[in-house]
Amino acid sequence: MVTGKVVRFDEIRGYGFVAPEVGGEDVFIHVNDLTFDKRLVAPGVVVEFDLEESDRGPKASNVRIVRQASAQAGETAAQLPEEELFDVLSAKEFHELITESLLSASPTMTAEQILQVRQKLTQVAVRHGWVEA
Repeated sequence: MVTGKVVRFDEIRGYGFVAPEVGGEDVFIHVNDLTFDKRLVAPGVVVEFDLEESDRGPKASNVRIVRQASAQAGETAAQLPEEELFDVLSAKEFHELITESLLSASPTMTAEQILQVRQKLTQVAVRHGWVEA
């Protein structure tokens, strides 16, 4: 078994990557190879898995959680300094913030592009609890 830390995981698409503790190339992880609910996979979660070689590179199978992600070296959110906590925004506040940010970063974006990006960012923000659902 190999141990590693989840680098990223797209819950909607059902895949992501794990950085093995021993180093080397990130390992592909797929929802079908999890032995637990995919909603528990997030960056920082330590997992244990069997390493397989596929035609596309290293792949994890029989993935199990070893340790949930910690807020900061084992601290809980209640133990973090106040400046590291954040407010949960309303959807309206989030949309205004994102719209202004997109317009200032890329003034040539069309309204349709802004709406598409804003929709995807809102999905991520809701999933992570940054925005009220």
